[in-house]
Amino acid sequence: MAATVGTPTTAPASGGTEALTQSVAHQVARRVVGQEYMVERLLISLLTGGHVLLEGVPGLAKTLTVRTLAETIHTSFQRIQFTPDLLPADVVGTQVYDQSNGQFTVKRGPIFANIVLADEINRAPAKVQAALLEAMQEKQVTIGGTTYRLEEPFLVLATQNPIEQEGTYPLPEAQVDRFMMKLRVGYPTRDEEKEILRRMAGGATIPIEAVATPAAILEARGRIAELYLDDRIVDYIVDIVQATRAPADAGLKDVAALIEFGASPRATIALAQASRAHAFLRGRTFVTPDDVKAIAPDVLRHRIITTFEAEAESVTSDMLVQRVLTAVESP
Repeated sequence: MAATVGTPTTAPASGGTEALTQSVAHQVARRVVGQEYMVERLLISLLTGGHVLLEGVPGLAKTLTVRTLAETIHTSFQRIQFTPDLLPADVVGTQVYDQSNGQFTVKRGPIFANIVLADEINRAPAKVQAALLEAMQEKQVTIGGTTYRLEEPFLVLATQNPIEQEGTYPLPEAQVDRFMMKLRVGYPTRDEEKEILRRMAGGATIPIEAVATPAAILEARGRIAELYLDDRIVDYIVDIVQATRAPADAGLKDVAALIEFGASPRATIALAQASRAHAFLRGRTFVTPDDVKAIAPDVLRHRIITTFEAEAESVTSDMLVQRVLTAVESP
């Protein structure tokens, strides 16, 4: 197996872009202890414009990390607390009748922000979750027959609790597919928890500096999109996604009965974009198979729909992704 595939260079794509990501990561680390995996994936989201779904038990700093990330940018931020009584108009906005002039005016909802935190998104029913569909895919919102463009950069960063079932609603597959990545957030280590105690026990808020601008982020996205993607890496990405749809063709006949639906073409695009950003954060201007393998579980785990047989055998989508990565030969 080749260690790298691409142009013979390891210099960063742009000193300015590298400094931007380092500055943002440094500011986040002032308030968030550990969770390097989550922070790096959120940086990838920022560099690609892909939405992220964070799943983890309460108290793992999911909301704190997203809020802190937003504070590092000179931009608008809105937090939407999803509840069972929330209405679609509470998210996107609605038309309000003005008695003074007899006309309807548009009251914009919290979705009109650069970074939107959809906190505990699975606590709202499907009709409210669906209010995000147009915004997440088309970067626009329709209110009363009029379409309004959302200002870039636009990111939806959502959280959900995997263990609590009372008063929660599963996200529709069409909604989940619009998230570039689904992250599983774990517990901190013992040393990290001791540091959390030292920083947070006093109750004082740790100040954060805004070190990035929307223009700098959009420029960084353009540079990330230019990172070299070899044709063999393109074939590798396509082979991985195809293997989730037709496992038997990839030599995984026993897996075919465990996957009801494989990943969509959105997964192919997301895997390429996220792999580029992952390579950049490693200081390279080209993508390697290791970048694809590292990011594939986050891109694919929520796009593989398992069968009842898989559930009966306690086979998760993460296990299936690993089986696919093992079976598909890398360049």
